[in-house]
Amino acid sequence: MQAFTDAILSALAQETSLALEDLNLETPRNPELGDFAFPCFPLAKTLRKAPPKIAQELAEGLTKTLKGIEVQATGPYLNFRIDRPTLAKSVIESILEAGSTFGHSEQGAGKTIVIDLSSPNIAKPMSVGHLRSTVIGAAIQRLHDALGYTTVGINHIGDWGSQFGKLIAALDRWGEEVDLENDPIPALLKLYVRYHEEEEADPTLKEAAATAFRELESGVDGPVRAVWRKMTALSLSEFDRVYARLGVSFDEVRGEAFYESYLDQTVQRIVDAGITEESEGALVVSLKQFGENLPPCILRKTDGTTLYATRDLAAVFHRWELYSFERCLYVVGGDQRLHFRQLKHVLDRMGLEWEPRMEHVDFGMVRLPEGRMSTRHGKVVFLQDVLDEASRRATEVIKEKNANLTDPEAVGEMVGMGAVVFNDLKRERVKDIAFTWEEVLAFEGDTGPYVQYTHARLASIERKAAAAGEGSGKCDFEAVAADSTLILELGRYPSVLVRAASEAEPSLLTQYLLGLSRMINSWIAQCRVLGQEEGVTGARLALANSCKVVVSNGLGILGVPAPTEM
Repeated sequence: MQAFTDAILSALAQETSLALEDLNLETPRNPELGDFAFPCFPLAKTLRKAPPKIAQELAEGLTKTLKGIEVQATGPYLNFRIDRPTLAKSVIESILEAGSTFGHSEQGAGKTIVIDLSSPNIAKPMSVGHLRSTVIGAAIQRLHDALGYTTVGINHIGDWGSQFGKLIAALDRWGEEVDLENDPIPALLKLYVRYHEEEEADPTLKEAAATAFRELESGVDGPVRAVWRKMTALSLSEFDRVYARLGVSFDEVRGEAFYESYLDQTVQRIVDAGITEESEGALVVSLKQFGENLPPCILRKTDGTTLYATRDLAAVFHRWELYSFERCLYVVGGDQRLHFRQLKHVLDRMGLEWEPRMEHVDFGMVRLPEGRMSTRHGKVVFLQDVLDEASRRATEVIKEKNANLTDPEAVGEMVGMGAVVFNDLKRERVKDIAFTWEEVLAFEGDTGPYVQYTHARLASIERKAAAAGEGSGKCDFEAVAADSTLILELGRYPSVLVRAASEAEPSLLTQYLLGLSRMINSWIAQCRVLGQEEGVTGARLALANSCKVVVSNGLGILGVPAPTEM
């Protein structure tokens, strides 16, 4: 499609003497009017003519210039309609030639995108709530990869903070009551929950936690550090098993502890900017100028320990120095909006020109039917359990529907993971999700398995054609000229990637794939691909294979497997 839009815009630039960057094409609301439209309103002032008159005059000139594109003036609009066989040949051949790189571009060449994603906390199991940051962030990274950006995916592990003091205090009190060696993560969760159940009634417990955290921050390599390192190693091992199943990897895995040696210089840098003050013994940055009720950003508490904000500031300074990023995206839940507002306002007060490049890509929370999940109260759904159940249910369905599959368990794992990931990405990221097994593991309707089934169906057509020796000869694009709605939708794929990356919104791609899959299945039902005249089969098979390429590419960017059999 890009070749057609480039030709139209180039011809318009010549006819109007306007710069290319000042010209934009639209999609007509009524598809019968054409494939593209150009509104002539902006030209009225310059040319001193009514927009309908301008459209009529431009149509006459452009008709002579543009070959294979019909130009028609409709009121104040110029409408362009591409010759259908020409459209089919151009779109299908460009898709098949590019293959797995169709939709890719170099628009981001030379620019770096840093993406902070997943970021689970050490000593806590990954819950279904961690899925959102992980799969949304990974999809955003793949979108930017496809557009030629250099991307850096960072898993900013929560391996520091006062919760470790609490866990160490709990281990000291009740460590002998849990099986830390053989069942470490559930054991640590049990201790964490028990601490919060008993801390209010036991002041000595709270003091023990505070003492342990102070020792952790002191830099002393003693018993507290040893326990902290053990918890970290056990947790990372558990996390890696989940990431492997989701097909997610990271360029960097850096916990908050990595920035321990940067904290003093970070605080000093902010102090040197002249924006800090003391408040009740704490070092803070006032943010009242951004809103009377906006609380200050606390850099150091009265006892000298740092906070999450201090470590996040150290991290973003470090990332800027390493990467000079075009964008630094924090894929973190919407409940942290205040935190990121505070960080950005601190950077703003420091006068850092790159502050606008730091973006909070927020998303809605996962809620259980009985309310919000809470680790400290033990109200969680473990992500590993969700993935296991998804795989089990998918395998059962597949065995029932296709008993001839050679490896139903492998396909079940692909479909199960696809169901979970696609379900998380199919709605706007800012919307909350009510977690129910029925919706997460649904295999019909607007689901990942439906799009996966579409891909498997197209792969089956391709296999049958190869077995019958069809589709390797003549290709008559007149035979698919009537399928222009589907072909136009295929040609729209590159622009969907551009918009989804720009808005950091993977749901734009999931919704596109759902709509495309419905169109593909409707087309297959209406048009027999194989066993036709040579030219007809050649063209229809080329169109089917183009559909397969686009669906496969889109699923790959989302992180959803594309099975060839189901």
